Amino acid sequence: MIRIHDLSKSFTLHNQGAAVIPVMSGASLTVNPGECVGLIGQSGAGKSTLMRMVYGNYLAAGGKLIVGTLDVATAAPRQIIALRRDTLGYVSQFLRVVPRVPTLDVVAEPLLALGTPAEQARRHAATLLARLNIPERLWSLSPTTFSGGEQQRVNIARGFAHPYPALLLDEPTASLDAANREVVLSMIQEAKARGAAILGIFHDESARARVCDRLVDVTGFTPRAAA
Repeated sequence: MIRIHDLSKSFTLHNQGAAVIPVMSGASLTVNPGECVGLIGQSGAGKSTLMRMVYGNYLAAGGKLIVGTLDVATAAPRQIIALRRDTLGYVSQFLRVVPRVPTLDVVAEPLLALGTPAEQARRHAATLLARLNIPERLWSLSPTTFSGGEQQRVNIARGFAHPYPALLLDEPTASLDAANREVVLSMIQEAKARGAAILGIFHDESARARVCDRLVDVTGFTPRAAA
């Protein structure tokens, strides 16, 4: 479902004489349906950079990055938007929403974008919020006012609202207590069982051991290591 071959990335520092900093070279991996692959490596090795490239937030310098049938490395913006709507979900560490939009609508939005009737979308959003222990009294409020752990759970509910064939998870259990961590890990296992291909970053070793089928050390993709 996710196929990466010989992927490279560099950053250009335009405010420092257009200096080019290579950050990734020769990255190759696959994630099959029903599989969770965990990215590991020291801080700054490129785990989040690789995830953002898969999602289309960062432009690749070279190589192939195929999600489903689309090569994200060469895709047009409209194709990437369609991929995110139908195929590729992303749970980041940070919740980014329009202020004043109620939490229930934040979670329902991926379903509404696919044409799901509003009542059905909000009903499913409510089920997810309840499962993730977000009190019903908060559903009509903007999640921008919530605690870090509550925002993370809203992020997870939104990311799991639609059964995406592929999922990117960036520290999905960060900021969570033991009970909510257990809920999230169960949701990940359920997504795998229905055939989702998952690429994730898990600094929690026990969470990683529970849901990951394989680990890929991105340190091997740094230009220095590849040289």
